Amino acid sequence: MESGRTGGHYSDQNWLRSFMFTLYGTSVLVVSYFPLFYTHLGFSSPQVGLLYSLGPLISILSNLFWSMMSDRLGTIKKIMAILLAGQLVTAIMLAKATDFGMVMLILTLFYFFYYPVFPLADTMAIKIAQRHGRNFIAIRVFGSLGYSFFALTIGYVLRALGSSYSIGVCIVIVVVALFITLGLKDVKRTEGDSDNSKGSAKISAKGGGLKEILLQKEVLWFFSCVFVLALGHRMNEAFLTLSLKSMNAGDEVIGWALLASALSEIPIFFLLSKYGERFKELPLLAFASLMYGLRFFFMSIADVPGAIIAIQAMHSISFGIFYVTAVRYITRIIPDHLRATGLAIFTVVWSSVSGLLSGTFGGLIYEDSGRSVFYLVAMGFSVLAFIGFLVKHLMDISGPSSRYFKKKTLQEAAPAEKASL
Repeated sequence: MESGRTGGHYSDQNWLRSFMFTLYGTSVLVVSYFPLFYTHLGFSSPQVGLLYSLGPLISILSNLFWSMMSDRLGTIKKIMAILLAGQLVTAIMLAKATDFGMVMLILTLFYFFYYPVFPLADTMAIKIAQRHGRNFIAIRVFGSLGYSFFALTIGYVLRALGSSYSIGVCIVIVVVALFITLGLKDVKRTEGDSDNSKGSAKISAKGGGLKEILLQKEVLWFFSCVFVLALGHRMNEAFLTLSLKSMNAGDEVIGWALLASALSEIPIFFLLSKYGERFKELPLLAFASLMYGLRFFFMSIADVPGAIIAIQAMHSISFGIFYVTAVRYITRIIPDHLRATGLAIFTVVWSSVSGLLSGTFGGLIYEDSGRSVFYLVAMGFSVLAFIGFLVKHLMDISGPSSRYFKKKTLQEAAPAEKASL
């Protein structure tokens, strides 16, 4: 086990850090620079929004499919290599496509291989961190650092070469990531994991964890607020680069805007992981939603690229606070034996379903009403989420909060938890 730390030019931790660093370069391109490539091809804002919404739709199915394949084959490394190879082939095809229908078809295939890599990489990071007695953040933070680096570097590269080279840059990064997978040390299902899987199967046989979670009012309220907040977040994510381009900003300016948001979240992650327990979750979630609303209001009135770069730094007190606190809240209201299902629902609500709707309808709003109204709508969603989280907090402190679900499920889970310990 220790040979992974001392043997070879890189330990398994360092190989994975390098992989995380490189992998998030594709995230920069797909989220922020692919829309510029679409506009270079002459596609309208509604068409760009539709192409953006394809990803969240495909991710619902692809994440489930490839995670099941990983579990069945007992390997993460090989699945990630297959996914990167699929990205490489589809990216080469995408570079030659110009017709909207053909781009839509090829992009659907690309997304099928693109989205599952990230949760699989996180799973590998968690297992390797546990193997070496390290904190998961010590590995995962390299993804944020990589995103920051590529956000700035790609901006200057495309400034020199042009937006038409976005797919070419993506191909280069995917090739590098595929090469790095050769140095990764695979992690396989342990005996403990198998025991947990058996326990989960028993729970599913009794009645299904998904139904047990979604029938609880506290959980439904939380996911409803998350969904509303996610609509504004995904609208901004999909059309940030187009907003900057409407101000005649260069690709390097877009890189600085992405850098500001990526770097700002890192210290917040560390601070909340250390001191976050001192504060209640719902007030923090309400505060983060309010900061989202303020952020989008500023975006609606911003008229120069420099202002948007400064506004992007608010990513720390909006997304940074929200994400860490939301995961913490889930671990409190959903017991251990249903937590994996709860986090899966959170991912679908925050990323997939919200991205599908915000990309489709956001493109129509942006095209018909302009950037200012677009961001005011996003602000409205954030304010609604703020009200939802705040009302739930006030309800909890004004009366006894229902703990029936938590007590009941914890009692049911006790034998399984003792067995796992």
